[in-house]
Amino acid sequence: WGDLVARFGRRPRETPIVPRASIAAGALVAVVAIMTFLAALTAGAVVTVIGAAAEWQSDVAREVTVQVRPMAGRDLDADVARTVEIVRTAPGVTAVQPQDKAESAKLLEPWLGSGLSLDSLPVPRLIVVAVTPGRPPDYAALKARLAAEVPGATLDDHRAFARRLRAMADTAVGIGLAVLALVMAATVLSVAFATRGAMATNRPTVEVLHFIGAKDAYVAGQFMRHFLFLGLHGGAIGGGAAALVFLLLGFVGGRLFGLGGADVAALFGGAALGPGGYLVLVGLVAVVALVTALTARRVVTVTLRQVG
Repeated sequence: WGDLVARFGRRPRETPIVPRASIAAGALVAVVAIMTFLAALTAGAVVTVIGAAAEWQSDVAREVTVQVRPMAGRDLDADVARTVEIVRTAPGVTAVQPQDKAESAKLLEPWLGSGLSLDSLPVPRLIVVAVTPGRPPDYAALKARLAAEVPGATLDDHRAFARRLRAMADTAVGIGLAVLALVMAATVLSVAFATRGAMATNRPTVEVLHFIGAKDAYVAGQFMRHFLFLGLHGGAIGGGAAALVFLLLGFVGGRLFGLGGADVAALFGGAALGPGGYLVLVGLVAVVALVTALTARRVVTVTLRQVG
């Protein structure tokens, strides 16, 4: 008697309208995983470019350079010393580091090679000037004073380079956002087709539910729950694969880029995302799952209204 009560008194298990294990569901998980992987790579690249551009702009804003060219009839060392005095007294300057002849020659080694005598060449001297971020000196007044007292001295505040760098970063971000929009659009279309296919496959079940009084919101909710699970599954696979790629790139660093690896690592930070970047990937997985679920609900709701 106890076994009969336990068997017939047990609450019946609710069977989902859309079977979770099916070929179509597996294909949709694969599509969502691929789309999420591509979107995560794009988002990670955008975050990396934004971080690298911000770091470079910060470095550029902290330093300016003065170039002193040798001129006929003038003592180059005396001009360098006078330039250092003028720059050091300017408000907003925190440090002045002139480069000697050997350091200037070393800068030319990548183009001219080592062991060359540069005595006969008009090699300019560079002076690195550190400025206070946010409170730089009056560059116009400083340029005018240098031009008046040291004719061979020119000041470069790198603002033109900073503008080009900002334009390049903005262009890269715009392209990345466009790619993300295209990936999301492809995901929405894939989910819409999969939802219509699932409704066509389970049409008898939906008709029976309508016959016994089930509302459209209940049926749409069942499909939404099913596709939310598929979106989370595929998104987690794609986002996890992208995170592993960025972890690998961050671990290996510039060695993957051949002989220019050090320069690439300096430019892009070794492709390391950092905690904020990985949070962006997690948020992207959640967005993909939400878009998948809402798309399925919308398609089911519109279809039921047309049928009804």
